[in-house]
Amino acid sequence: MFVVKYSKIWLSIGIFFVVLSIFSFLRFGLNLGVDFIGGSVLELSIDQNPSKEELQDLVKSDSKIDPVSITKDEDKIYKLEFKALSQEENDLLIDSINKKYGGEDLVKIISKYTISPSIGQELQQRAVFAVIMVLITMILFITYVFKGISYPVPSFYYGLVAIVALFHDIIIPIGVFSYLSYLKIVEIDTLFIIALLSILGASVNDTIVIFDRIRENIRKLGGDNFEKVVAKSIEETLTRSINTTLTILFILGSIIFLGGESVRFFALALFVGMFFGTYSSIFLASPMLLYIYKTKFKNK
Repeated sequence: MFVVKYSKIWLSIGIFFVVLSIFSFLRFGLNLGVDFIGGSVLELSIDQNPSKEELQDLVKSDSKIDPVSITKDEDKIYKLEFKALSQEENDLLIDSINKKYGGEDLVKIISKYTISPSIGQELQQRAVFAVIMVLITMILFITYVFKGISYPVPSFYYGLVAIVALFHDIIIPIGVFSYLSYLKIVEIDTLFIIALLSILGASVNDTIVIFDRIRENIRKLGGDNFEKVVAKSIEETLTRSINTTLTILFILGSIIFLGGESVRFFALALFVGMFFGTYSSIFLASPMLLYIYKTKFKNK
């Protein structure tokens, strides 16, 4: 089986992307949106359908307020994000847009709200806490589910390998979006955290499917030839994993290229995470398990 035969190559590729992503994160950081740093958000529907650039120039020239970001959906809905605005600045901003684009009949306010810096800081902490708790819960759950396996590799290592694979799955999207946010293409908001949690759930599902097949094949074939068991298990689940992932990636790709801007980067985060999540489930998790067997348990 080529996955097991060339396991060192697959592991090296995974390590390369992880190191590159960590470097990107440490070098560029994350450009956090108002969800995490606080600020004001204004959602408008403008019938004249101006471009984002035109609207940004108007806001900067007339109201002297520099938007943090402006996103636009296909149905003429604009989301403008600013640093915290006073009531006076907010009124001036809306007046400028009304004068330019036809008044209240053609410019409709969908929503406006302000997030304080303290709430943004709390959201940051909760987002990090949520990801950490998901990882801890998963390693405990996998260890419990596979507690019946003690030979040739104890069940704890199944959970440990799954967590290493999950770290690979989320650090790569973080690295990609770190670079994109450095280029001012995207901001990190709560949708990105939701995407990371979704990636964790989908990726661990693929990994557990393969691990469960390994458990079944150990019962049928025994654990003496663990390399053969791992290769057979991957081969039996490979088509299912690839077909499922390709279906999801096709849908996400359609959203990226055809969907509205408000969900485009959410879909991109899922696309990157799902792709590398499938890679880790097939090409990293089981080969890592095999590596642990060879280095710690084979001679025993």
